[in-house]
Amino acid sequence: MMQKSVRLKLSFLMFMEYFIWGAWYVTMGTYLFANLDASAVQVGSSYANLAIAAIISPFFVGLIADRYFEAQKIIGVLHIAGAIVLYYVSTVTDFNEFWWLILLYTILYMPTMALANSISFHQIKDGGKEFPMIRVFGTLGWIAAGLLIGFTGLESSVLTFQIAAIGSLILGVFSFLLPRTPVKEKVNTSLSSILGLDALVLFKSRSFVVFFLASIAVCIPLSFYYSFANPFLNDIGMENSAAKMTLGQISEFAFMLLIPLLFRKLGVKKIIMIGILAWILRYLMFAFGNIGANVWMLYMGIALHGICYDFFFVTGQIYTDKKAGKFIKSSAQGMLTFATYGVGMLIGSYLSGILTEEFVAPSTSSFSYDWNMVWIVPCIISVLILLLFTLFFKQNKTKELPVTDKILLKEPLI
Repeated sequence: MMQKSVRLKLSFLMFMEYFIWGAWYVTMGTYLFANLDASAVQVGSSYANLAIAAIISPFFVGLIADRYFEAQKIIGVLHIAGAIVLYYVSTVTDFNEFWWLILLYTILYMPTMALANSISFHQIKDGGKEFPMIRVFGTLGWIAAGLLIGFTGLESSVLTFQIAAIGSLILGVFSFLLPRTPVKEKVNTSLSSILGLDALVLFKSRSFVVFFLASIAVCIPLSFYYSFANPFLNDIGMENSAAKMTLGQISEFAFMLLIPLLFRKLGVKKIIMIGILAWILRYLMFAFGNIGANVWMLYMGIALHGICYDFFFVTGQIYTDKKAGKFIKSSAQGMLTFATYGVGMLIGSYLSGILTEEFVAPSTSSFSYDWNMVWIVPCIISVLILLLFTLFFKQNKTKELPVTDKILLKEPLI
């Protein structure tokens, strides 16, 4: 059984890890519109930096962190360096400087997520039972950041980055007090291992190809939400929108508890279809909601985040795990993460910015954009994804063997 002091340290690690991210990420679009006179394209490109960092991060962790440094020390150094960069972000008034600083910061931050997980798993014996109770503090940290920023009215303030900088400094110093996580003696640092290329065998299954392409495509509507939901809510006059957006994280936590039951009852195809349908409904709610009689639509659109995210991405991770089997499950998850949070979010962030910029409101309008049309775009994209996924994804009625087992048994891959 884990010592109580160790559990508390790991819980605080997760809380601060996601508090820092939530403090600046949700409201960055609002900040850019209000302070740097940014365009939607520039907002999208700023959010794309996180995807660029997600692509680079596996190389850093796999080639450097795991081989030469104890995880708790390097996460401390990265967060202290990140605190310095975040502070400088709050001082710049030129967008180009801002963009490069955010890129630098996200390159520093993204490896810390994997390192935080590594530190935690090194201390626990039963990851399935103990890790969720530690990881949930990350969700609480994100919620706390949203409530703090929202209720203090700081959504367009430089203080969002300064609060994140203070949090990063605190976590950086605290990290040196975390339990020791020794350097891994034998680490597979081949390119194929880092990128999950060992899992390319999964593409022999037509259903997995459909799922994989849908996972990348759904990052486009996801990017619309991450980049423009907070600016949208502020632009139409919702007060404390960052705080109210934490309903999405509360929903995410609640629906995650239902997935194991629903996975057995409905199967992967129906759950993912419900997840994509939730994206369609969310954007319809945003397109036709307002802060008057239809304000309930805005709240519903926010609250649907749990179904949108969990029913697609979390279910997809479970499906990938079962499809891969024990021999390539780590590589398969690495490949899926690289494709979605890296390639998919990179494409989605830029595309969401370009498409949103097409709907700049006329000077006579009281709003910055024609938000009705902005949200109709990802709604249509989600409809197309749902139709293609429903038509081409085939799920076996009987219990399906992992791909690696099918290859050994020379069974057909569907």
